[in-house]
Amino acid sequence: MLMRLLYLLFLFLSGDVPRVNGQLAVSRAFGDKSLKSHLRSDPDIKDTVIDNNMDILVLASDGLWKVMANQEAVDIARRYRDPKKAAKKLTAEALKRDSRDDISCVVVKFRG
Repeated sequence: MLMRLLYLLFLFLSGDVPRVNGQLAVSRAFGDKSLKSHLRSDPDIKDTVIDNNMDILVLASDGLWKVMANQEAVDIARRYRDPKKAAKKLTAEALKRDSRDDISCVVVKFRG
């Protein structure tokens, strides 16, 4: 029990990033063979038909989604004709909101 408490304490004191087994940040641990037994990386898959009603797709990492709701991100991205500018704006907005996670963002605009 004491070892478990010490481990949890170490986990929380090892920086502002959650770590797997007190070693690597979660995003880096996915590729580490020795930590595979501590992780699940099942993909979240959704099958969607892209039709004339679909105008935009925002693909982003946790750094964006931890500080912004889905619809909010779509609303911001729709303000920009250029998808690259939209992605930069979303990234900048996440930084402005003090996101402490990695931020990656791609915006895809569909032409009707």
